[in-house]
Amino acid sequence: MDIVVRATVVFVFVFVLMRAVGRRELSQLQPFDLLLLVVLGDLITQGVLQSDMSVTGSMLATGTFALLSVGLSYVSFRFGRLRPILEGEPIVVVQDGRVIEQNLRRERLTVEDVQEEARLRGLASLDDVRWGVLETSGRISFVAK
Repeated sequence: MDIVVRATVVFVFVFVLMRAVGRRELSQLQPFDLLLLVVLGDLITQGVLQSDMSVTGSMLATGTFALLSVGLSYVSFRFGRLRPILEGEPIVVVQDGRVIEQNLRRERLTVEDVQEEARLRGLASLDDVRWGVLETSGRISFVAK
């Protein structure tokens, strides 16, 4: 039972940490970031399992994470009012070709980041954009004029 409690505490901590980090950072993983995630996974495992290196302990911790993850997605699906807290909300970063600086600052984005995403989507300039929306996944979607 101790493993389940520790796994639950670590799950909540990791969830809050990932929400605090921001969606844009998570969608742009560099090789070093990927390595940090692997190391983070190992550290989480050590913290959850402590000295219990048994298969049963590992299965309990993994099962707890899986159940909490499914439970969180169900709560988000079932209770719409909690969805913005659990998943975040899309944020408009470009409107009628103009960048909304306040929203960029809030999400720690630069104009260059938005311009790069627009170019990757085949838009030569932000002047060609009616709406640019930072989605909850961290990607920016564009609606052309």
